[in-house]
Amino acid sequence: MIFRSIFFLQPIFLYSFFLSHFRGMDGNWIIDGLQVGIQEMTWLEAVAVFFGLASVFYSMKENILVFPTGIVSTLIYVWICLQVKLYADMGINAYYFIMSIYGWYFWTRSEVGSPKLSVTWLDRKGIIVSLALFFGSYGVLYVVLATFTDSDVPYWDSFTTATAFVGMWLMAKKKVENWIAWIITDIVSVPLYIYKGLLLTSFQFLVFTVLAVMGLIAWINAAKPKAANA
Repeated sequence: MIFRSIFFLQPIFLYSFFLSHFRGMDGNWIIDGLQVGIQEMTWLEAVAVFFGLASVFYSMKENILVFPTGIVSTLIYVWICLQVKLYADMGINAYYFIMSIYGWYFWTRSEVGSPKLSVTWLDRKGIIVSLALFFGSYGVLYVVLATFTDSDVPYWDSFTTATAFVGMWLMAKKKVENWIAWIITDIVSVPLYIYKGLLLTSFQFLVFTVLAVMGLIAWINAAKPKAANA
């Protein structure tokens, strides 16, 4: 419960930050920004967005296609993030690629005689490890970005990368809490990518947020039968 409570409080702070930076703007800037984003969008970004959305959809359905579609999207975003100086996000996309291969193997172990991996909640030890991963990775990433790169958003780039790091690790293990980490990552990424001028990618993260909420509900329901039998 501590893990869930901490991460559900984060969007409240982030929503306040978003309002303070975009207060006074009317709704037209969003529509205009999306139009500009579509006009300036490269075919590479379009492919990355398509496969990124597909990956989240398949994850919500517990479909193994979450991994091959995710691999395509993340490899493209390694290049895109490098171009806009989101170095930590570039690194996390490389990490996604590695974890997608690991998750692909982990989810399909039943095909070689092992029991099928079920959706479950974190236990107390898992919560502690997850929080340690978040705070540890955030601290290291911030120091690296602030000291050794020309990033102009080290706080936020480190934050989204750290939450995504935890989310991907938990997803590979089919833990319900992975969706909480993804929801936080997506909410922060919306204004971050707007700031970087990637309007279509920002819109993608807005859609990701909705899909992540749906995924959280679906995995909570999937975990109930196992919890009842425990």
